Formats: sequence, structure tokens, C-alpha cells
Amino acid sequence: MINIIDKKNCCGCNACVLHCPKSCITMQEDEEGFLYPIVDQKTCIDCGLCEKVCPVLNQGEERKPLQVYAANNPNEEIRMKSSSGGVFTLLAETIIQEGGVVFGARFNDDWEVIHDYTETKEGLVAFRGSKYVQSRIGESYCQVERFLKEGRKVLFTGTPCQIAGLNLFLRKEYDNLLTVDFICHGVPSPGVWKSYLEELIALQGNQKNSVLSHSKPIILNSIRDISRIEFRNKRLGWKKYSFAFTLSVPDGHGTKNTVLLSEPYNENIFMKGFLADLYLRPSCYACPAKCLKSGSDITIGDYWGIQNVMPEMDDDKGICCLMENTDKGGQLLSSMGWVYRKSDYSTVIKYNIACVVSVAPNLKRKLFFDKYQKTNSLIWLIDDILTPPLLRKGLSFAKRLVNKVFHFHKRNK
Repeated sequence: MINIIDKKNCCGCNACVLHCPKSCITMQEDEEGFLYPIVDQKTCIDCGLCEKVCPVLNQGEERKPLQVYAANNPNEEIRMKSSSGGVFTLLAETIIQEGGVVFGARFNDDWEVIHDYTETKEGLVAFRGSKYVQSRIGESYCQVERFLKEGRKVLFTGTPCQIAGLNLFLRKEYDNLLTVDFICHGVPSPGVWKSYLEELIALQGNQKNSVLSHSKPIILNSIRDISRIEFRNKRLGWKKYSFAFTLSVPDGHGTKNTVLLSEPYNENIFMKGFLADLYLRPSCYACPAKCLKSGSDITIGDYWGIQNVMPEMDDDKGICCLMENTDKGGQLLSSMGWVYRKSDYSTVIKYNIACVVSVAPNLKRKLFFDKYQKTNSLIWLIDDILTPPLLRKGLSFAKRLVNKVFHFHKRNK
């Protein structure tokens, strides 16, 4: 049976839960906000099926792609609303046009990230754009299997470990299944994400703490005032992307105004913690699916460094690196209307090393989670953990100096 002793040995893919014939495994949230399988030993028959579908215990072989491309969607509107080059939408639309089903990650009404499916092009909007939070797979693997057995084409997108979990769950290859993963840096804690949003709501009415950066304080009455969240808004460009909220807030006269609030990624506190590897899932520091081990048909990601490799393609609106891993993936690509140039694997991993190497844990990760359950302010905690002591002392000294000068001039007027 599944027994998680070291948490780095569970990526939370949910395959064991869905494959258990006795339904005796449930996912429960730990103190870090991640879900882990817990077995009810009273009903477990020790059949071992849960272990056979675990992508950590049954890792795939390292691979190299058959072809590599730099690519983007010729539709500028879709491209600008996508994290990089908008190629996911092209892949998904091709499947929808053939009567297929597309699975991806979206936000629910409470801004949690879940896996879901759509059968329409309009439904793809919710899947577009990065979500830097681990998604809940839920019943998705079972739904995929049902559609496949009905003869429907299915495109499943997810993290490499989720793709590996799906392939193991299905236990056989399906000609009508296409899997697409992405170059994954790691998945932040859903619990930390929830705490971050709750703190933004709790700041309502505090004039010193307007939400993100805005000329006037914006008061959030509830999480439902948020109408859109973008981890990779391109208002400052693809390379200097912003974390953005779109709010629908009362104007005091019975109507609501739409307000865009954003911060560059290196100034937003949640993104700073994510990019510093402060609250990633433990398995992300020893990822079982690097080097294309997931078994995906296609891998997509940002083509960082494109300005050094193909400067003529770089307009700062986003370029995908796209890896064709199987002949089946190549057949899908051949039917798309996309803008592309051939590239090579070594160049991609030179600028996006996360494809082949797991990130290292932040040295203060344990300290962060030790304080996480006790803190009154997650935002303050992240800032305190990540700010170097010498810099903090310098800022404190500068603040005291400014105050002294101010009061000196005030007394001597």
C-alpha cells in the first residue's frame, strides 16, 4: 500500500486514489497546504495497485525530443493573453474542431486551481495562462478514461508528474489520447496561495495597504470581487511580466467598476516567494519527471533566450519552445496553423534548465513553514524571510535617518 514516509516521494497526482478498487485512499491536506494520500487500513486489501500507478515509484525513461521548435500563435490577441506564445490554444482548438475534449487547469469560484475539461473553444479561455499553484486533479483521470473508451479524442495538459500519473493510471496506450506537459519550475502550496488571497481580503479598509499598486486604496469586500487573476500579464512585456488582478468593485453609486491592479513579478510578494523556491512541494526538489520522463507527446514552455538565438522572432510578446516527443505529437503539430522555426534541445535547456534539473530547496524553507501556521501576516513573513539581514538593517537605518532629518527641519522652521 501507499505509505508516505518522506514527502518528497509523493507528487500529489491523485492516481493512487482514483485507481484503488476499494476507494480506501483519500487526499488530506498537510500543515504546508499540500495534499497527500492517506490509506484506510481497515478496508485496504493490500492489492498493490496504488503502488503500480505511482509516478515516483515507476519513473519513465529519460528521453530527447524528436523535433524542437520556437513557435507562436499568429493570433495576436490570443498570444497576448497567453503566458508565452499561445501555442496551447492552437493545440486545443485543433482537438475541439475534431469533436474532442480538452483537459487543463483553471480557477474555480474561490480562486483555487483545479483540473477540468471543456468541449468548446470558448471554454479554453479558462485554461489559458499560467497558474502558479498546484492544481487538484479530482476525477479528471477517470473522466479521461471514459472519453477515450467512447472513442473521443482527448488532449490532456498538465505538469510532467500529472502526465506521468495519467499514463500509469490508464495502464495502456490510447491512439486517441494526446498528452501535453510544460517545462515546470515547481508547484507552490495551495494553502499558501489561499492564505495570500485571504490576507488581501482582510486588508480591506486599511488605507495604508491598498491592494497591489494603485493611486487610490481599493477595498476588497470578498474574494468574489476578483474577476480575473493573471500570473503572467504582459502589460510590461513578456520578459518583464506582471502579476495582475482584475477587480469588479463598487463605486459607491450602486454600480461596479473594473480595475486592473498589477505589480512586476519581482515586486509581488507571492511571486517572490515562488521564484525563490520557498514554498514548493517537496517532490519538486527531486522531481520524478524531468528530462521528458513523463511520457508526454508534446512539451511546451517559454523560449527564454530567444533574443540571443533568433532575435528576428523576439518582439517581447512571447515565444514558446515546443518539443515534439512522439510521432503522435508530430501528427497533431502538422495540422496546426502556427508560426515556427526549428531549433534544438541543447539550446532550449541552456536557457530553461528546469526541463532537466530540479530546483534546490530554499535554505529558509523549513523556517518559513515553522512560522507559517503561527504568523498573523503571510505577506510580512515572506518579506521577512526573503529580505537579507544586512539589507533590512540598511533600510531600517535609512528610515531612521530620514525621520531624524525631517524632525530636525520641522523643529528649526
